[in-house]
Amino acid sequence: MHPTTTMIMLISLATGTIITASSFHWILAWVGLEMNTLAIIPILAKQHHPRATEATTKYFLTQATASALILFSSVLNVWHSGMWDVTTPTTTTATILFTIALAMKLGLAPTHFWLPEVLQGTTMTAALILSTWQKLAPMALIYITANNLSPTTLILMGTLSTCIGGWGGINQTQTRKIMAYSSIAHFGWMAAIATMSTDIMLFNLIIYIMMTTPMFIMLAVTKSKTTTNLATWTSAPTMTTMILLTLMSLGGLPPLSGFTPKWLIINELIQQNLILTTTIMTMSSLLSLFFYLRITYTTTLTLTPNTPNTSYKWRFKPQTHQLLTTLLPTALLMLPITPTMMQ
Repeated sequence: MHPTTTMIMLISLATGTIITASSFHWILAWVGLEMNTLAIIPILAKQHHPRATEATTKYFLTQATASALILFSSVLNVWHSGMWDVTTPTTTTATILFTIALAMKLGLAPTHFWLPEVLQGTTMTAALILSTWQKLAPMALIYITANNLSPTTLILMGTLSTCIGGWGGINQTQTRKIMAYSSIAHFGWMAAIATMSTDIMLFNLIIYIMMTTPMFIMLAVTKSKTTTNLATWTSAPTMTTMILLTLMSLGGLPPLSGFTPKWLIINELIQQNLILTTTIMTMSSLLSLFFYLRITYTTTLTLTPNTPNTSYKWRFKPQTHQLLTTLLPTALLMLPITPTMMQ
């Protein structure tokens, strides 16, 4: 793809997200989501490979269905209230349809089936955009309409997403599918807390983006498409160590940054007397932690620097990405600001 075309697509992508996040009119929010979807389609399909074409088709059909549901729910809202304001209280039917549509766009269970397949059929860069930037517009709509959404629906979807995100990633060997199920689990935590504390939800989203972005960059730099390709200890020991720490942060282990949002969410759920929900989500996070630990075992513990009888994959020493020097400290060392967030 020509650099000018790529720049136009990325500008359209950013513009669509900004329009959705800053609009209080249903039509403008829908237009921003459509711009977002149409701008990412050429980026996904530029490989000219059957798998990329299949992933692009799946993504387009899913996002088009979600956009149609959003438009339908907004029409129901206007029919009931006579107003196009996004923050206007809606009927129960319109609220449930709107919640399902946002769940489809975010990849929440039970509408999550498209996300692992789409990420597997694209490049690491496109998978990074789908996992981070493409989630901003739907999360902005959840942030704006949090007072009108159904808490029961979001809590059920969030709990189911954390369970499926943990179970689905256990038997995966493809790194992009593992990151897809990690995304499903993390956004399940955000969905569960959305109607109770939008500040914690927003903080969780920021931490997730700060952890996922360097992880995808390191996977792209080391060209690691499967877990066996992650054994880069001999060629890049520093980056391998950072991959290990970032995976532990994604799993939510203290004293890393990923522990902070889960701690805040569990604290808020317990204050709301949602003990069963908290227990299920906490236990499901152990499933996610299991496949993170399995990856780190494959990466750092099965190949020591002095193993003579192991055949190494030939590769040049990867170049350090400049963005990693900024994102890695925030992905690993933000736990001390937790008391400030709790205030």
